[in-house]
Amino acid sequence: MARLTGKVAVITGGAGGIGIEAGRIFAAEGAKVLLVDLADGPLQQAVQTIGSEAVSYVTADVTQPEQTQHYVRTAVERYGGIDIYLANAGIEGVVQPITDYPLDMFDRVLAVNVRGVWLGLKYVIPEMRKRDGGSIVITSSVAGIKGTAGVSAYTTSKHAVIGMMRTAALECAPSNIRVNCVNPAPIDTRMMRSLEEGFAPGAAEYAKQHIADRVPLKRYGSPQEVAQVMMFLVSDDSRYCTGGVYMVDGGMSAL
Repeated sequence: MARLTGKVAVITGGAGGIGIEAGRIFAAEGAKVLLVDLADGPLQQAVQTIGSEAVSYVTADVTQPEQTQHYVRTAVERYGGIDIYLANAGIEGVVQPITDYPLDMFDRVLAVNVRGVWLGLKYVIPEMRKRDGGSIVITSSVAGIKGTAGVSAYTTSKHAVIGMMRTAALECAPSNIRVNCVNPAPIDTRMMRSLEEGFAPGAAEYAKQHIADRVPLKRYGSPQEVAQVMMFLVSDDSRYCTGGVYMVDGGMSAL
């Protein structure tokens, strides 16, 4: 039997590279999957890319309580409940030193990457309790355990969700809800194209090679490699795992 047969999964940031791969793997393992993101077009393309009748979508801004409640309610009404929540929505902001970093951009990054996760937990956890348990995975980053000059907002946000995860793991354990973080290193996605250009304007390919050279495995990871770790954490294979930080970073955390 597929490992997620009978399960319902909600994935925020569902139109991004990692969200699509997680949706593909979860659906292949038997789950009903609801992808959540800001716009119809990218979500429609994500569903088409996955190519499974078990996958659908809903648009929402994860920073807004009413819209968060809407996607949670949609999952319950469409599929009967929520067993898996992948809090994956995130933005990178810009590359600027703290002294020059735009205040409005700092606030936006923290709103999406931290407030968005917190709101998801706030409204998803009660639905999981109705199902007598579940698994929550929050996408952090290698930036959640290290500092990187120029990306203060992103780094701050990814440190913050690790603390949030640890608190949620303790609060949710009595309800048989597990909560963990997955921390990718540079992954070959749109976000990294943006950061490469930010670190080296007009020389993004040079920046990409420089970043890859700093990874002990000497390459970027793929969205699939991240999604496979997420799959482990949402399945019963990890039934004794909660409160953990799982690196998918090619060895960067060992440096």
